[in-house]
Amino acid sequence: MGMYKYLSRIWQDAKKELAPIQKERLIKWRKQPSIVKVDNPTRIDKARRLGYKAKQGFVVARIKLKKGGRHRRSSIRGRRPKRYGMRHFSPTRNLQAIAEQRLNRKYSNLEVLNSYYVGDDSIHVWYEVIMIDPNHSAIQKDKDVQRVARQRKRAFRGLTSAGKKSRGSRRKKVDGDNK
Repeated sequence: MGMYKYLSRIWQDAKKELAPIQKERLIKWRKQPSIVKVDNPTRIDKARRLGYKAKQGFVVARIKLKKGGRHRRSSIRGRRPKRYGMRHFSPTRNLQAIAEQRLNRKYSNLEVLNSYYVGDDSIHVWYEVIMIDPNHSAIQKDKDVQRVARQRKRAFRGLTSAGKKSRGSRRKKVDGDNK
């Protein structure tokens, strides 16, 4: 087995093996702002699987989101509290897709390639998002990410993996399905 396979197995059993390290990380991450640009990916095996390369033009950022349902803005006109629509309101997109969109708003000159989960506590969940600079010459020469670099605002159109999941575009194979 290669190194990346061992790393992915450790992350699968993260609750047992990485518990002290992860606890220190989360304490440090809680004090940081919600969007932080990261030098190196926390989960290098997952980042490499999703298309990350350690070269110029690739940017990784970590984002902190609050867990749970989203809040709807309160209405100006009167209505009874039962019909108010503030409680039990779930968003149409999953938290990972929302994280990608927020980062795409912050770094509007970059395109979102993909994202992955890095940790959570009782209040927050953290994702790392891999972004590429479509105007960088290293990206324009790279055959693997050229097609992605030409797509504009991928996160908002639901073209990333998390976006496709929230749209219901990823079909599961059923027994007897040959497609």
